[in-house]
Amino acid sequence: MALKITVIGTGYLGATHAAAMAELGFEVLGLDVVPEKIEMLQRGEVPMYEPGLEELLRRHVAGIEGSSGRLRFTTSYEEVGAFGDVHFVCVNTPQKHGEYACDMSYVESAFDALAPHLTRPALVVGKSTVPVGSAARLAKRLAENAPAGATAELAWNPEFLREGFAVDDTLHPDRIVAGVAGERAEELLREVYATPIAEGSPFIVMDYPTAELVKTSANSFLATKISFINAMAEVCEAADGDVVKLAEAIGHDERIGNKFLRAGIGFGGGCLPKDLRAFMARAGELGADQALTFLREIDSINMRRRGHMVELTRDAVGGGFLGKRVAVLGATFKPDSDDVRDSPALNVAGQIHLQGGQVTVYDPKGMDNARRVFPTLSYADTALDAVRGADVVLHLTEWREFRELDPAALAEVVAERRILDGRNALDAQLWRKAGWTYRALGRPKA
Repeated sequence: MALKITVIGTGYLGATHAAAMAELGFEVLGLDVVPEKIEMLQRGEVPMYEPGLEELLRRHVAGIEGSSGRLRFTTSYEEVGAFGDVHFVCVNTPQKHGEYACDMSYVESAFDALAPHLTRPALVVGKSTVPVGSAARLAKRLAENAPAGATAELAWNPEFLREGFAVDDTLHPDRIVAGVAGERAEELLREVYATPIAEGSPFIVMDYPTAELVKTSANSFLATKISFINAMAEVCEAADGDVVKLAEAIGHDERIGNKFLRAGIGFGGGCLPKDLRAFMARAGELGADQALTFLREIDSINMRRRGHMVELTRDAVGGGFLGKRVAVLGATFKPDSDDVRDSPALNVAGQIHLQGGQVTVYDPKGMDNARRVFPTLSYADTALDAVRGADVVLHLTEWREFRELDPAALAEVVAERRILDGRNALDAQLWRKAGWTYRALGRPKA
């Protein structure tokens, strides 16, 4: 008999996972405690921008003409418990307000709400990013509170989604990590992921704590690599070097590689910053804080990049922002997403605004979210409108649309032809040919 799957939490991770499980052929029931979100998903609409996700959703949501009908949504834990054989928990684990530590309240609430409805053998699979040690505690809590007792088992299966590539990362993962305590949990996860395993995705079995550490370790390594090249950019600024050429040269070393070596204004989003800080907090609780003291500097380097961009902008407009018009191209923390959480681009725009600059922002997908975070900024409908009358233009999110802008057309509407490339992604020669003064981070003479 085919497995039936539920997905608890239908945000970015959960909505993607539910649609992908339906694509793999399973009957899927998604749950969320927010009725408005469920109503949206039932219409085949997603509450965020993620390339390909809405199309995937509409192929499977019951009630949509031409769909497989394999995907439904509910707000009832009772319905979820009766329906599912495998329950994926995909709720958020934000940073606690005023602390580095992770807020586990959403995960714990989901487990507490689900457990009383597990009356037969089932597998609960955690996908949320949690502090190491959480899975063992939750497994015990699950067995104690579920009528099925010890046959309500737990596995930990961390997600490794990249915003902008989430659908492909779910259907064709570069690895599947399975933290399990018994053979049955492993067998069920192998059945769930049979298609990607058959396609060659590695299936790596381990214990709970190692599975929890894989995600935080991976994010910490990526953050370290990004902050390393940004630290080199700081040195290049001081020594008149060129960080782009430096990155190209060291990237040819196969031990280093060239990915995540583009210097800029740093990382943001809903994962890397908060996961880094939660990892440090948990290491401190375990008495291993000295092992991760370097991550404090990684975080510090990352935050310094934003301040440095503000300083470069101030210098570009003559030393002060009062009366100066600043155009900001980009609001999201990365391209192909509408996510502005902890966005370096929006943070820079906000700092300049608070220091007296007249800031106008344009982003291809993140405008609505940006307005909610910074309603006092000005927003434009196009890049051309954003730069109109600007004394300086800042390129802060590396959207393809910005790389393909016509510098000559923009030159006709700005007050001053000055552009600061905060992502080292534009063609400096092309912009200079159109009469612009071009400046990039870590390349004072390039």
